[in-house]
Amino acid sequence: MTPTLVRQHTSHADSAPRVDRCARARDWSEIQERMLVPLYGAVYDRLEVGPATRLLGLRCGSGLALLLAAGRGAVVTGVDGASPERLALARDRLLPDAPRDASDGVPGGQHGQGPRGGRKHPRARAAVRLLDGLPRAAADAETAAYTLVTVFEPIGCLAGDSEGLGELLAGALPSAAHGAAVVLAGWGPPERCATSSVLRVATKLADPLRSARSWRPARRDDLEEVAQRAGLKPDGSGRVACPFGYADVDSAVRGLLSTGLFDAAIAATDAKQVDKELTEALHQHRRPDGTVWMPNVFRYLIARVP
Repeated sequence: MTPTLVRQHTSHADSAPRVDRCARARDWSEIQERMLVPLYGAVYDRLEVGPATRLLGLRCGSGLALLLAAGRGAVVTGVDGASPERLALARDRLLPDAPRDASDGVPGGQHGQGPRGGRKHPRARAAVRLLDGLPRAAADAETAAYTLVTVFEPIGCLAGDSEGLGELLAGALPSAAHGAAVVLAGWGPPERCATSSVLRVATKLADPLRSARSWRPARRDDLEEVAQRAGLKPDGSGRVACPFGYADVDSAVRGLLSTGLFDAAIAATDAKQVDKELTEALHQHRRPDGTVWMPNVFRYLIARVP
């Protein structure tokens, strides 16, 4: 999650975290992204995603949600201008045979190693476009009638994490058909998200930066407020259990760091300090066999393009 599952938004250039973004993108693809598969599946089942679906995935990251939709026969377009490292992995996962400098919807100049063990889905290759910017509806008939727009990167975890989402939707909706479904995702109530206690570590360590990107509990109407600002009409919602399960504490630390939620803390302290305190916070979620298990609930909203 997405992203979590909310990708980092850095307020000041001098506070940029000292992280290896290519390694983080691989950790996201190999460890963390799968935690949201129940969310993707629930939405696709409810909306009957299949061959008749033209899907536009905003903030698509390394493309697992796109892969699952393409596996159902949908024609998919993924957009992610904020993380070229993740988008490169999506390209390796979904378009493994496309040349690196291809101009057919695949941004050139993106280099990255595909996720270890990632499946090359043969059905997805013919029906996938990956872009580092929004499709141009007026100039491209192929992208003029999306029936489903998704933003699976959950909001409701950091103060201000919905900033920019309205602008992103405003740019994407001209490419959607009237009545098209728009899906937004968010964290559930903190009392039902065991990971909330771990995320508070990021706020504590990021002080004094916490005023800009502090943890906050999800609010009941977070998603509805975003939809309202975008001029969308709510048309249903749901909750999905998305437990975070890891083979060991090291995997849990790598997966959680890959979300970007701890980058401000790394910038304010250092990576070793963040690793140490994150490991301590995970201790209560470690099971006797060494695995880490954190039950969570995520919420989704379905809205319609008027």
